[in-house]
Amino acid sequence: MPLDIDRFAHVASPLQRWDPRVKLFTLGIFVFSVALLKTLPIAITAFCIAIAILRLSGLPYDFVSSSVKWIIFFLLPFFIIMPLSYPGEAAFEIIGLPFAWEGLQLATLIFIKAVAIILTTFAMFGTARFDVSMIALQHLKCPKILVQMLLFTYRYTFVFIEEMRRMQIAMRARGFVMKTDIKTMHVMGNFVGTLLVRSFERSERVYKAMLSKGYQGELHSMVKFKSERQDYIKSLLVLSTAAVMLTLDFSGLFLPAKQGWF
Repeated sequence: MPLDIDRFAHVASPLQRWDPRVKLFTLGIFVFSVALLKTLPIAITAFCIAIAILRLSGLPYDFVSSSVKWIIFFLLPFFIIMPLSYPGEAAFEIIGLPFAWEGLQLATLIFIKAVAIILTTFAMFGTARFDVSMIALQHLKCPKILVQMLLFTYRYTFVFIEEMRRMQIAMRARGFVMKTDIKTMHVMGNFVGTLLVRSFERSERVYKAMLSKGYQGELHSMVKFKSERQDYIKSLLVLSTAAVMLTLDFSGLFLPAKQGWF
């Protein structure tokens, strides 16, 4: 997932015009519902709905795909590990290892749900500025300490990366070339230590600056939220869809992935 997930928050779309508080609550419930699914047909339905939500967000395809491909790359080993390690009855053997179709089905379920959740997360946080989303979370009574940790982590990750880039440029300017030897390990150890020290010193300066400006453990903002009827209509549609999915998933019409495809 890109660090600047709100890069296209200015793009007008039905989700961009959605009240951030209602949007986060609604799509958060949808994500939680997807995580609870146990049958492949309903998981595929949720995946299609996630794609539809993402298309409504107006986010560029290249922006989303550039990060989703790495998540897919991370999930692909499940298709090897789970069929070969599933405790069910083996259909056949591969290089002396038992292969179970139930393991493949379960891996497929995990893969589809994970991608659906990631796509929904893009739509959730990519259609509003990240700081606005965090303020919306605070309005939803999310623990203040958690909101502040997320906000500061997001803000200073870029500073941390820029500091690391400057140090790397300085090292190369002094003739450093990375090799697989003891000297390189020694230099990289010093590099990591210096980076951590600088980060700690910066955090102290930032904290003292916040205290000097009246910080008392709570973030204040001039952002004002206003909910309209359209916001609640969108929320009702998504929540109803999530409820129908869960109802069908637990109704027994379809077998769980570990027992069969349908």
